[in-house]
Amino acid sequence: MEKILLTGATGYIGKRMISVIVAQGYKVVCCCRDINRFEAVKDIDNNFIEVIEVDFLKPETLHNIPEDIKGAYYLMHSMSTADEYEDLEKKCAYNFSEYIQKTQCKHIVYLSGLVNEKQLSKHLSSRYQVEKILMEGKVPVTVLRAGIIIGSGSASFEIIRDLVEKLPVMIAPKWLYTKCQPIGIANVLDFLIFVLFKEQAYRKDFDIGCDDVLTYKEMLLKFADVRGLKRTIFTLPVMTPKLSSYWLYFITSTSFHLAKALVGSMKVEVVCRTESLAQIKSITQIQPFSYENAVRRTLAKIQSNEIISSWKDSFISSRGDSTLKEYHDVPKYGCFTDLRSEEYDNREACLNRIFQLGGKNGWYGQVLWEIRGFMDKLFGGPGLRRGRRHPLDLKEGDALDFWRVLYADRKDGRLILLAEMKLPGEAWLMFKIYKNKIWQKAVFRPKGLWGRIYWFMVLPFHGIIFKGMIKKLSMSK
Repeated sequence: MEKILLTGATGYIGKRMISVIVAQGYKVVCCCRDINRFEAVKDIDNNFIEVIEVDFLKPETLHNIPEDIKGAYYLMHSMSTADEYEDLEKKCAYNFSEYIQKTQCKHIVYLSGLVNEKQLSKHLSSRYQVEKILMEGKVPVTVLRAGIIIGSGSASFEIIRDLVEKLPVMIAPKWLYTKCQPIGIANVLDFLIFVLFKEQAYRKDFDIGCDDVLTYKEMLLKFADVRGLKRTIFTLPVMTPKLSSYWLYFITSTSFHLAKALVGSMKVEVVCRTESLAQIKSITQIQPFSYENAVRRTLAKIQSNEIISSWKDSFISSRGDSTLKEYHDVPKYGCFTDLRSEEYDNREACLNRIFQLGGKNGWYGQVLWEIRGFMDKLFGGPGLRRGRRHPLDLKEGDALDFWRVLYADRKDGRLILLAEMKLPGEAWLMFKIYKNKIWQKAVFRPKGLWGRIYWFMVLPFHGIIFKGMIKKLSMSK
């Protein structure tokens, strides 16, 4: 069985590519910076998946890549909080390209952005630099360039949905008149798998998109039509990129850093070269469906809770760390704790309430949680906007409002959350079902004097927040 290397296996595109590659009869070698964040793929035999821990910023970890791989997907992108992410992306690409030449790899497929304009945003320029580094290597590369991807969990789609569903009247920046050529996520996956090992696509780049060329304003209004909503949009020429970033940040579920990167790209037209799109269609025989159909398909997936991956799974939605390992062991020393227990009425019902915390289910109606979320948002944190991936299911690595799931095991009766809100320290929230009781423990490790001052300032509210929450979870009378 031939092996295909998949970088970015825990990312938005990577997660979806696993089943697509396996369906073609290949074994997928999934690269993860933190192996603990990889979750088993439903309905796929483990014999078809191999998971390895690799950090392409650390060349000493690359020896974990098997030499007998036959093909590779390069799906690593960054819009993180690091100011130097362009340099980091180039370093990753260079290390990947250098090492892959030592394997049996015959072909590399890279998903990039549409870079047809002379003036590119920082984000798109970085994608183009990665292209050049990969193309200079000895292994043949095929580059697929995509613009806005329409799919459940995609950052661009979630922004469109948030804007349309929250604002009956929008006063928006002038970049809403920028043209783009979107593509549905299903078609992106189709193109990615079909070009693998196609020699006529070696050492070439192709633009992929549907036939619709739309402005962002037209995309918003068409989305509103699909949803049966009446929306009015006014544009202002005075909104600077920074103001535009804040506008997106406060209205949508995106982080400020991601909003800033997206605004930079939204000022640049991302339209396919006609001849390039025609050529890739002829090679693959794929005819992308329209923007409207892509929206309808995506909404259907969301309605049935079939969200395989989301941009919120990535750390670009919160912190800049690439691993959760260092947070798995909850510290015992130098910390403040709030430990409570309560007898529960029914174990299964109690577990259900624990594992349904957050998102639309909320934190059991306590206004103080909403106030804390609003304050976090004001200071640049995620607040309560990210919600949760699934209304009932939680997995390690999931974003859960302003928390990150570190450990989730219903059989074990345990849930451990790491705080990603703005704090002068680090915080954990843990739940455990043990000896006919639910145990709830909040741990805070302060950073310096301000961390300690913060703890004692919020201490009076803990009695309300934590006592109220455990009462609701246990349903004690």
